[in-house]
Amino acid sequence: MRETTEVEGLVRRLAPQVLGAVVRRYGHVDLAEDATQEALLAAATQWPAEGIPENPLGWLITVAARRLTDLLRREQARRHREEASFAWTLPDQWLAPAADRAPEDSDDTLILLFLCCHPSLSPASQIALTLRAVGGLTTTEIARAFLVPEATMTRRITRAKQRITASKLPFGMPSGAERTARLSAVLHVLYLIFNEGYAPTSGPNPYRRDLSVEAIRLTRIVHRLIPEDGEVTGLLALMLLIDARSAARIGPDGALVPMAEQDRSQWDAEAIADGTALITQALPHGPTGPYQLQAAIAAVHDEAPTAEQTDWPQITALYELLMRTTDNPIIALNHAVAVAMTHGAPQGLALLAELETEERLISDHRLHAVRAHLLEAAGEREGARESYLTAAELTGNALQQDYLRTNATRLDSTSQCPASEIR
Repeated sequence: MRETTEVEGLVRRLAPQVLGAVVRRYGHVDLAEDATQEALLAAATQWPAEGIPENPLGWLITVAARRLTDLLRREQARRHREEASFAWTLPDQWLAPAADRAPEDSDDTLILLFLCCHPSLSPASQIALTLRAVGGLTTTEIARAFLVPEATMTRRITRAKQRITASKLPFGMPSGAERTARLSAVLHVLYLIFNEGYAPTSGPNPYRRDLSVEAIRLTRIVHRLIPEDGEVTGLLALMLLIDARSAARIGPDGALVPMAEQDRSQWDAEAIADGTALITQALPHGPTGPYQLQAAIAAVHDEAPTAEQTDWPQITALYELLMRTTDNPIIALNHAVAVAMTHGAPQGLALLAELETEERLISDHRLHAVRAHLLEAAGEREGARESYLTAAELTGNALQQDYLRTNATRLDSTSQCPASEIR
């Protein structure tokens, strides 16, 4: 059993490198993925009984290349026209470098990430393709995570692969401004995957750990391959610092616990130390981007022994810096909370009033949840109650709905719930 688990873990780690090597060598994203899956299945079947080969990556790439040869031969047999035959030249006739060559194997996973985040794809397609090709999740798992029918997700992934194939984009690392833009897309996709895992937008689950853990794993890969990039480091630090609080987010009764009320002894001290070390290392070098600033804010929260000891003036200042680098209304919303915690609820509400006409926030439950917290802190209980109920109607997450409705019903109590950032 232990050997089987070891094989499964190894196969999962090597999967994106195998797919990347095969796509780099032969192209044909659809068929390359099919061939890679067959090679992984062969390894999962044979290795527990026969032992892990000396060079498991080379073994997988060789088997995948053979499978792809078979698939292309079958495809050629189906295509009788000379033009089609030329387009589907067999792998052993190609003059490109060998798929299992050593020097660039370590870069294939990163190149595959760049390919999955091609700018011609929608963010939803980028996420789905990244989870399928690089993360190794099945289409069923991805569909379940995003609460869509499996057939819908299958079509989405298929269209994404077809679009990439039709674009004839070469399998290689983009350079210059294109690399910068594409890396930004890669980080954004990883950030979205993490957020969907940490706080699902809909459904009964308060936490999709499979998605958040996968996002951290993929970000670690990017960081290992581009350790000098401050924003890559910042994103990894941000994920670790936020994920460190996950064990305390749900109370014994299954209810959502806001950060200000969490038992901080349940926070993951090792993850906090790792995240803090990463952001401390990144901040002094080069330009400071939004992921680094968000990680710095998360570190201030995580290092506070209690909610009351949180350094809100420092968090407010960091949000003000962050607002200069990004036009994100959620950042402005969190800034309003930080101002309220630093200078009082009325000042926070004044900033909130400026955001109420922001189209990207009008139907977002977080705007109304923050308003409810600040109104309650200001003693305006009826307004707070209405805002809690409005927020509950707008969110699709069942646990958040319960939390917001519970707050609405407890306003006849003398206790007050402190404002909390959107986490």
